[in-house]
Amino acid sequence: MTDDNWWRGSVTYQVYPRSFMDSDGDGVGDIKGITQKLDHIASLGVDAVWLSPVFTSPMLDMGYDVSDYTDIDPVYGTLSDFDDMVARAHELGLKVIVDQVISHASDQHPFFQNSRMSRDSDKSDWFIWADPKSDGTPPTNWMSLFGGVAWEWEPRRRQYYFHNFAKGQPDWNFWNPEVQDYMLGVMKFWLDRGVDGFRLDTVNYYFHDKKLRDNPADYVNHEHPPHKPYDYQYQLFSKSQPENVAWLERIRALLDQYDARTTVGEVGDNHKAIELMGEYTTGKRLHMAYSFDMLGPDFSPKHFRGTINRFFHGAPDGWPCWAFSNHDVPRHTTRFLDHGPDSEAVSIVSAALLLSFRGSVCLYQGEELGQIETEMLYEELTDVQGLAYWPDEKGRDGCRTPMVWEQGAPFGGFSTVKPWLPVKEPQLARAVDTETAQRVMQFYREMIKVRATTPALKTGTMTFLDMPDPVLTFTRDDDVICAFNLSKGTVAIDLPCPCDTLISRSASVDKTHVTLGPSGFLVAQKI
Repeated sequence: MTDDNWWRGSVTYQVYPRSFMDSDGDGVGDIKGITQKLDHIASLGVDAVWLSPVFTSPMLDMGYDVSDYTDIDPVYGTLSDFDDMVARAHELGLKVIVDQVISHASDQHPFFQNSRMSRDSDKSDWFIWADPKSDGTPPTNWMSLFGGVAWEWEPRRRQYYFHNFAKGQPDWNFWNPEVQDYMLGVMKFWLDRGVDGFRLDTVNYYFHDKKLRDNPADYVNHEHPPHKPYDYQYQLFSKSQPENVAWLERIRALLDQYDARTTVGEVGDNHKAIELMGEYTTGKRLHMAYSFDMLGPDFSPKHFRGTINRFFHGAPDGWPCWAFSNHDVPRHTTRFLDHGPDSEAVSIVSAALLLSFRGSVCLYQGEELGQIETEMLYEELTDVQGLAYWPDEKGRDGCRTPMVWEQGAPFGGFSTVKPWLPVKEPQLARAVDTETAQRVMQFYREMIKVRATTPALKTGTMTFLDMPDPVLTFTRDDDVICAFNLSKGTVAIDLPCPCDTLISRSASVDKTHVTLGPSGFLVAQKI
């Protein structure tokens, strides 16, 4: 637990607290529920658990709008419950990473309430305020990711405030050194409490262009006009500013005062996310970063090869954290389903592929069960994004429905009362105690163990081999060879040398000749 480099090549399990386990019968998951189920997470052989936000919040964006950064929201429990959870995780050999949503706050945060009252308040410039144009319109053309313009009028100040997301999520002003110092104090509070690191939400959104220049139009998607106004622009000035780097170095300097701590940053950018991941993880900045490049529908060898090569070519000393699913995107078994014979096969080949990549890995709760996306009705939605863009975008509730622990129990064993989001039959069919889920889960355990006990797979170099689609083949440290059939057909390939199988599915090996069935793969040691 004291290895400073434990995060390199690690496997982290993401918990969405509202939907993991309800211990008190109110229909919402909580920290005591997480503690009760930590054995399940530890049984997979992962290194760490990441908790989406559990801090005090009005829940406009389900905790990604924080009103008190140093307390637990009552719906989740207490600080004492949190301390007990961390202690139990450490007993099980699990690190604990907590979400830090510091690019923006809730409009209920007392500092914002102070800031909006007057231009002369002591927190006046802790958020991003700007005068209107002479005709009263917003100061820039910047758009909100959750719909509409990114500026909201405050009559008491006769100014607009900036919000990259919902209008109830004002952005902090990181040009103000006092804001940076405050956020470092927040992180120190949790580090002193024993957390092992932070997942930093929207890590490239901290700084905005001080000159308030308009974003240019983005013509990339205009052949098929996007449903979000946000996507009509290239966010050249509203985020991803160069000043961000020095702030990340301050965060790293704080963490380096503690043993064995880590950071993983979420990079959201339509044009240069991979490049920013590299920039942000080179030198004394973030330990790891991830983007949405592997969280989309593309399941092709070209896509995976190109994404990974771009990262390491641009940042040979950087370190990525790859994921196929999380709380913001449809579950990957559903996204990739057309590329395999059935959901179970797709779940297993996806796990083998992800856990063979160079970098660290993050798994999302239920992924280990082969869980699929929940089909939501409009009246069932709670997500601000889904409510804004329905029906073209159904929002994020479909991947956030409760964990299903027991197929035959009320609400799948998640709660004793109707949960905050529904538990439906397709999800019950993949409950922890079903044969289908057990088969997928057993594979995750086997694959994670192979990765953990094979140094080349955990931290080794990665070189892609020239193979025709739909096969993706690469070596790790020139010691391990990995071959994946990313299709529902059968393919045959010839390996460059004989090898001994470490783990495989639907693969037949005859010396160097390998036949891979639908969603078949081979991970093998070179002889």
